[in-house]
Amino acid sequence: MKNIARKNIFKIKPYIPGKPIGEVKRELGLKDVIKLASNENALRPSGKAIAAAQRAMLSVNRYPDGGCFYLKKAIGEHFKINTKNIIVGNGSDEIIILAIRAFLNKGEEVIIADPTFLIYEVASKIAGAKIKYAPLQDLKYDVKRIASLITKKTKIIFIANPDNPTGSYITKNEMAFLISRTPKNTILYLDEAYFEFAKDLKDFPDTIKSLKKNKNIIISRTFSKAYSLAGLRVGYAFANSEVIDCLNLAREPFNVNSVAQAAAEAALNDKRHMEKTIKLILNGKQFISRELDSMGITYIPSATNFLLVNLGNASKRVYEKLLKKGVIVREMSTWNLNNFIRVTVGTSRENRKFISALKNILKSRRV
Repeated sequence: MKNIARKNIFKIKPYIPGKPIGEVKRELGLKDVIKLASNENALRPSGKAIAAAQRAMLSVNRYPDGGCFYLKKAIGEHFKINTKNIIVGNGSDEIIILAIRAFLNKGEEVIIADPTFLIYEVASKIAGAKIKYAPLQDLKYDVKRIASLITKKTKIIFIANPDNPTGSYITKNEMAFLISRTPKNTILYLDEAYFEFAKDLKDFPDTIKSLKKNKNIIISRTFSKAYSLAGLRVGYAFANSEVIDCLNLAREPFNVNSVAQAAAEAALNDKRHMEKTIKLILNGKQFISRELDSMGITYIPSATNFLLVNLGNASKRVYEKLLKKGVIVREMSTWNLNNFIRVTVGTSRENRKFISALKNILKSRRV
């Protein structure tokens, strides 16, 4: 059937997620396995979210609210933004795809950093876009390089802020520069999946303020990270109402299930769970950073819930040895970051297990 498939799909390298815990247990015969590979929240969901999901299960014989009325209302109240400026998606990944579906014509240009979140490239290639790459500078976005790549054919610029996989971020001044250089007929897509971990940094941009003056900005966020709802797939975005209308035209009906909608609405209003999450991440990053410092291992300062760790040419072997010890991290060759592993901050026990396993591995002369 390959001869009748779209030619663009054969240009795609399939996205390979972090290994599931159950798979590693089965393959290696391990009982105690921890996963620090996919930037999930190590905490279970809010009790309020679990209760709301259980109540919603009683009505799953009915289709969900296609417009996500109550969830959009809760998001609007939380961020003080009109619901006409909000769209909800099946994870923020779907909103990325909706933006491409709604605005990108075949042959138009997309600008992305290199490396960055893989879905931008995958979805753009499938759509037949011409992709321009802006290499990172010292593993940070180079906004001047991005601006220099803009042409009359540029339709979407994808910015992950903070970035995955590096954990670095674009500052207020850098964002202001980029916004000022983006033409009005070009979509500036700001992916803020890790917003909750970075929002209190003094120089992190408040992008919602930019929406009033700039009708070409889309800001997407997610319930998968800080809100502990990765398995339910709920994302959302803010944009000018005309942009939202276009995204909705490209959206499938009933794209967000009713259980996910109910859980996300409840999670959004559980301040205690969010406070516990932020504290867990801050303390965990400090612990892992101190231990890496003591071992003389370098890493990228992170505004997220993960660290990009430089292990040199031993990185892949360390990844494999960690796996055998029941510690799943992310091996980074897919991003051409061959000297790195990416480690999600976990619980205190999980962080200690990772550090202990890493120390034992590095002591071995076989690495």
